[in-house]
Amino acid sequence: MKKKFLKRKSVNMLTKNTSGASTKYIFGCYGCSKKFSTKDILAKHTSYSHKTQKNSVTTAVQTQVEHTRVPQLTEIFNCDICEFKTSHKRRILAHLKAHVAEQVYCCNNCDYKCIKKDRLQRHMKIHTGEKPFSCNICEYKCIRKDVLQTHMKIHTGEKPFSCHICEYKCIKKSDLHRHMKIHTGEKPFSCHICGYKCINKSSLQRHMKIHTGEKPFSCHICKYQCTQKSHLQSHMKIHTGEKPFSCNICEYKCIRKDVLQTHMKIHTGEKPFSCHICKYQCIKKSHLQSHMTIHTGEKPYSCHICKYQCIQKSNLQSHMKIHTGEKPFSCNICEYKCIRKDVLQTHMKIHTGEKPFSCHICKYQCIQKSHLQSHMKIHTGEKPFSCNICKYKCITKSNLQLHMKTHTGEKPFSCNICKYKCITKSNLQSHMKIHTGEKPFSCNICKYKCIIKSNLQSHMKIHTGEKPFSCNICKYKCITKSNLQSHMKIHTGEKPFSCNICKYKCIIKSNLQSHMKIHTGEKPFSCNICKYKCITKSNLQSHMKIHTGEKPFSCNICKYKCITKSSLKTHMKTHT
Repeated sequence: MKKKFLKRKSVNMLTKNTSGASTKYIFGCYGCSKKFSTKDILAKHTSYSHKTQKNSVTTAVQTQVEHTRVPQLTEIFNCDICEFKTSHKRRILAHLKAHVAEQVYCCNNCDYKCIKKDRLQRHMKIHTGEKPFSCNICEYKCIRKDVLQTHMKIHTGEKPFSCHICEYKCIKKSDLHRHMKIHTGEKPFSCHICGYKCINKSSLQRHMKIHTGEKPFSCHICKYQCTQKSHLQSHMKIHTGEKPFSCNICEYKCIRKDVLQTHMKIHTGEKPFSCHICKYQCIKKSHLQSHMTIHTGEKPYSCHICKYQCIQKSNLQSHMKIHTGEKPFSCNICEYKCIRKDVLQTHMKIHTGEKPFSCHICKYQCIQKSHLQSHMKIHTGEKPFSCNICKYKCITKSNLQLHMKTHTGEKPFSCNICKYKCITKSNLQSHMKIHTGEKPFSCNICKYKCIIKSNLQSHMKIHTGEKPFSCNICKYKCITKSNLQSHMKIHTGEKPFSCNICKYKCIIKSNLQSHMKIHTGEKPFSCNICKYKCITKSNLQSHMKIHTGEKPFSCNICKYKCITKSSLKTHMKTHT
């Protein structure tokens, strides 16, 4: 009775649930009108039914494999009780026995159930960790003999199952079935929380762990946790330093094969992913997804400490290290430390002197591509960033952000010795050298030393006589652009700096600072020979020539000599 009931119930289930369909191919025999689902069955048919035409039939079979594939719909059998699906009638019948069988074997450790006792015994080895079958080539171990036989094909390179649409080959038939769903577009498993769809059940189970937050695999060295065992295995190679995959063109090495495949596209120039809005192209799909958020303006990741928002999770992780002060990457030559590995790699080029990016118009060379892109705007005259308060325009966004602080008066960096405050960290670092007396840059012609490299570059033009900046009104020429800007104010009559005590006005801020010392009575520069004191360093330098007897300025008409240039100008008026 139970057998009849099982058969009847199975037939009912089969007749009710055959509405789903998927594409499958059949093979037709040239000798007769019969059709078969696989080429193996067709080959057996021809060997038995058409023995007299064995040679011709063999050729016919080979031809049929390539030319007589006819698409046909295959029935999908669904279980009414659970979510099980299959295209094989035999499998659905075997599956249904688990629901209606009188005796069911249950695992007392998990929810596993089965009909046969030997299956339960095999399942229990998962909990005991017993793996009686081992590979004699590598350290692989498994529970079942057939699984070991499949594993051995990895070493032999045997891939008996191949796709008839593309060049894909694989070891297991189940892998081929799963692969075929890529061509048919079939994704029978879907998430009930989000719209995610996938080909196999295991992928769905892994996906569900994203919603539950379950990360069963964890690293015993660091706090890393993940969803899949394969991810943990890849992670462990970070600690061991193992990089088994290497590029045969450059020295690049990596942990995973798919990462190497992506890297190879750099050499081939292949960029399969492109933006439909702009001309952006990239190697990885994830890069395109990040790029698209630029157009949408979406910044899904935000800092819970400050207002920082970004497109990628990795950028947020790097940003958080600013708050924690963590700088895990350090230079082995100097004391430089940074947050990201790529920043350290860029820094190392300073020590090696490597400048891989060069300008094709001038001799400019630099370490980063972004620096070259900014430099090229000097030649094109492009200044895409402009101030909404004044007429200031610049090449880079960072320069505009610094400029805006001049309007807001914000000076976030301050000296812990004096009251000096500034906008940028680099300016503070330069200022601190005043207190330490450090002057790392020196002239190889004279004894000139300075704190900033740009000052040395300007000084060297004194020796070469180069004056690249010239006034378009008069014949004035100078070494630096800032000097020309100051000079132009003489023609415009502009004196932006004024004293709040008297009516004194001037062109340069430093002149105002010197003037203010008249009101305060401050004379910071003093002679170490006599009691002379003065406001500016230049005045002290002129005074010291009295003690040395040096008179560098002389009249070309008479024998008059003097210490300062201004005294010589006054003397020349006597001749005129």
